[in-house]
Amino acid sequence: MISQRKEVAPSLLSADFTNLGAAVRMVADAGAGMVHLDVMDGHFVPNLTIGPPVIRALRQITPLLLDVHLMIENADETIEDYIDAGADMISVHVEASRHLHRTLGRIAEAGRHPGVVLNPATPISILDEVLDWVDFVLLMSVNPGFGGQKFIPTSVRKVEQLAREIGRRGLDVAIQLDGGVDLDNIAELSQAGVDIAVAGSAVFHSDDPAETIRQMLKRMV
Repeated sequence: MISQRKEVAPSLLSADFTNLGAAVRMVADAGAGMVHLDVMDGHFVPNLTIGPPVIRALRQITPLLLDVHLMIENADETIEDYIDAGADMISVHVEASRHLHRTLGRIAEAGRHPGVVLNPATPISILDEVLDWVDFVLLMSVNPGFGGQKFIPTSVRKVEQLAREIGRRGLDVAIQLDGGVDLDNIAELSQAGVDIAVAGSAVFHSDDPAETIRQMLKRMV
């Protein structure tokens, strides 16, 4: 398992991009063990964000796990860039990966945690051939591309379905969820089977981001 406990992964997509270092230090001080980094290329999703240089810079200032979510079309060709930049967890979309086994295998060979991502409308059954290749599955509970979107309620049922399948196969695979996670729903999501909750706006747009992280961690039991 990636972590010995359930985790909150604050998403820096909602942080102040002029002071990411301070945001990362706040996350660590609040007790979270990782930060979530959304890489978008403006093609697979309609937004453009960070790339390997920012990941490399963050690697130099924090021991936190860097959880890199690749929302890009060319993950197969550029995976080495993210490995070299210092990413600890790297997840790729099944919808955008032509050579999924190869990409997941390369991440694992480099000693990093490979993950696969499913968009809200993508069924769990698509994981049949790769579930035993990954350390975690990231389920999107909003359509990827922008922060602050409303949670899609049917995502809870999807988490439960995935948790049953992981248990049935006896695998050590963490379930991560991203999109619309907040203090009101994080306990329910944890009970459904979420191991790692990605939270952006709910953390960084709150009055006290550090306390929000602490409260989220308490509710993930």
